[in-house]
Amino acid sequence: MKRVVVGLSGGVDSSVAAYLLKEQGYEVIGLFMKNWHDESVTISNECPWLEDSNDALLVAEKLGIPFQTVDLSEQYQEKIVDYMFSEYEKGRTPNPDVLCNREIKFDVFMKIALSLGADFVATGHYCRKTETEINGEKVYQLLSGVDSNKDQSYFLCQLSQQQLAKALFPIGELTKPQVREIAAKMELVTADKKDSQGLCFIGKVRLPEFLQQKLQPKEGHIFEVAADAKIFEKKIETFDSKEEELAFKAAKLPYVSQAGKKVGKHQGAHYFTKGQRKGLNVGGTKEPLFVIETDVENNIIYTGQGQNHPGLFKSALFIEKSEVHWIRPDLKLNSGETMEVMARIRYRQPLQKATLHQFENGMYVEFNEPQSAITEGQFVSWHIGDELIGSGVIA
Repeated sequence: MKRVVVGLSGGVDSSVAAYLLKEQGYEVIGLFMKNWHDESVTISNECPWLEDSNDALLVAEKLGIPFQTVDLSEQYQEKIVDYMFSEYEKGRTPNPDVLCNREIKFDVFMKIALSLGADFVATGHYCRKTETEINGEKVYQLLSGVDSNKDQSYFLCQLSQQQLAKALFPIGELTKPQVREIAAKMELVTADKKDSQGLCFIGKVRLPEFLQQKLQPKEGHIFEVAADAKIFEKKIETFDSKEEELAFKAAKLPYVSQAGKKVGKHQGAHYFTKGQRKGLNVGGTKEPLFVIETDVENNIIYTGQGQNHPGLFKSALFIEKSEVHWIRPDLKLNSGETMEVMARIRYRQPLQKATLHQFENGMYVEFNEPQSAITEGQFVSWHIGDELIGSGVIA
């Protein structure tokens, strides 16, 4: 009997994952991760960790599996929260869920599980793992979940072969309604529980207040840039190389306050992200305002009217060499090589046709169609068919 440690989060997905593994004859242990102590920034009645750990315990009792809580709040603070603050400070928008999987669930947590003699770690992610053989070597593949509406493979886009080797995703072949049905049939306390919306395992957090703990508010101006501003005029450019052309396509536009008109004030450019619409509190425009750029150095937010504003769109992005990650190292590109893929720049975005261009100093992802709100600090993932083969941090 192989031993599996399941990350029981107190939600329906991980509960059913644990049940399925037990049915398959594994020796199952439930572990709840406590990742947070600071109750002052969580909306406490929405999803406190206490309620979640109680639900996880009740599920473990119902399934007759051993259960314990591990406190990872120190590592979470250091690897996720501190990183988030430093990214926001630089005017970038990190993705805590992707990081939480890479740094906490499949690293710190996995090491604890293996120290308990586990052969595998299982989670309630909607994705699948298969294996294939390349040149006599076993290679693990990360595939999208069968439920395209819930597919969570994107959140695992930074995993390595070593991590995948030890991972199990028991509900990847199921749809959400099927998972709820199993939970109801087994009379699990989590059967009708709403999905959590918070930061990976902290619960619901008021992000601005959370950020304000570390990032001091400082008043600045909001400028609106008209869609027909000179900066968006399409000039015919000539380039000496493909790399030069891609660098031009991926570059930030050089906004200056003179290019727009002052329309309001904000409490800190570092609280805002590209493509954001809420929280600007500027009225009287024909169409809603969207953030098209933030300038943290000068504490300025540039906005444009409507979701089709030219300031929102770019057709290429850059990933620094150290941030290019291949789940499938056997497919890795060498400098000068290209690959046609499907890619996405955020969770739940439909996959987009794109080409990867690898150069000495990093990789460009060039999209067939311009993409809205490509955001620094977020992850781009690339896929062949339903397999996620690599990802990188947008520079």
